[in-house]
Amino acid sequence: MEWNDVRVFLAIARTGTLGAAARSLGQSQPTMGRRLRALEQSVGQVLFQRTADGFVLTDEGSTVLSHAERIEEEALAFQRRLAGQDNHLEGVVRITSSDWFGAHMLTPVLAEFAQRHPGVEVELLTSAIHYSLSRREADMAFRIRPFEEPDVVSRRLLHIEYGVYIRADLPRPVAGDGAGAALVTMDEAFSGMPDAVWLRKLLPNARVVSRSNNRDVQGRLCEQGVGVAVLPRPLGDALPGVDLIDLGEAPPGRDTWVGYHRDLKRLARLRALLDLVIERLAGVRER
Repeated sequence: MEWNDVRVFLAIARTGTLGAAARSLGQSQPTMGRRLRALEQSVGQVLFQRTADGFVLTDEGSTVLSHAERIEEEALAFQRRLAGQDNHLEGVVRITSSDWFGAHMLTPVLAEFAQRHPGVEVELLTSAIHYSLSRREADMAFRIRPFEEPDVVSRRLLHIEYGVYIRADLPRPVAGDGAGAALVTMDEAFSGMPDAVWLRKLLPNARVVSRSNNRDVQGRLCEQGVGVAVLPRPLGDALPGVDLIDLGEAPPGRDTWVGYHRDLKRLARLRALLDLVIERLAGVRER
């Protein structure tokens, strides 16, 4: 595969249409179509599925993608070295995390990274859904459980403490009882989470008045006086008018793990982002 073929392939993979890919490379749409057909014939594989919504990578195309991005990174590094600009990173890094972790833990790091490397576009996907690193749905992921995929490189990033919160003007619940108290907790699908189980154990007679799988939503409900909530300390401590309360024991905290596909180990822009994440977050809330 020649470098020009790599550029065509990556442009279509990233934009999803021939028209957008053509504009990004300064080519015409018919030219891009011809070059894609020639590329697929040369490798003997169909790399994209043509759909009504655009071009979607086939399994073979997904396999080619990681190799193509490494070729791109090496070509760009070669160009930068010749131009004396080896510190100028370019390209896209797609990362995924839970909603609250992305909003409260990652955004300050991403803002600093954008200042350091304005040529790198970081796409943050926040969702309870696990995007697959193996299928390249994301380049880097942050999860509360260790990664089990054999082709993923991972490490424990940090341990986050959790706390119990209530609006400052509301009466404190009594540990071991909770009668009269209202609870804001996880939705039924996540009712087995350690902090949700712990809260029901400490306040068995309290009533659940609101559920959500979004920690930010739980925090806002707690701030509005709806009820008691167990929240990650970086989120709960920042809520105005809300107090951290003591029920005799601390709720269980959670570890956060970071992982990426092993094929991306030498991708300079991913390494730069990972190094900054580790520098800024490793050890946060470890007491």
